Amino acid sequence: MSILSEFKAFAVKGNVVDMAVGIIIGAAFGKIVSSFVGDVIMPPLGLLIGGVDFSDLAITLKAAQGDAPAVLLAYGKFLQTCLDFVIVAFAIFMGVKVINKLHKEHAKAPAAPTAEVVLLTEIRDLLKTEQAPVPPTADKQQPL
Repeated sequence: MSILSEFKAFAVKGNVVDMAVGIIIGAAFGKIVSSFVGDVIMPPLGLLIGGVDFSDLAITLKAAQGDAPAVLLAYGKFLQTCLDFVIVAFAIFMGVKVINKLHKEHAKAPAAPTAEVVLLTEIRDLLKTEQAPVPPTADKQQPL
């Protein structure tokens, strides 16, 4: 088998294609969540804590000199990224919870048997007990 045919077989497997679609959708979802956090969640949160914009929070390690930019420890961006992660994790948790609930609905116990099935089961059980072989008794002599 040539390398090209092996690669083709690998690339068109269902799991690989599903994974690729998941990664692409995940990347797009990440952008949506980042926008939601940065544009919807953070401004009111910053207003509540005194008008602080988290993305601007930083500690200057070395001031700008000439053409060299300042060296900053941008912990505000880190806080925003952590909040992004928490929101994404919660959204995924809720999605998995909904999917699990849908799976449980499909896996519910089967419906109770109908009266006809119950009657046929009873008849089958009675026939089994009537046809059970009788064990040989000790007083009967068995042929050698």
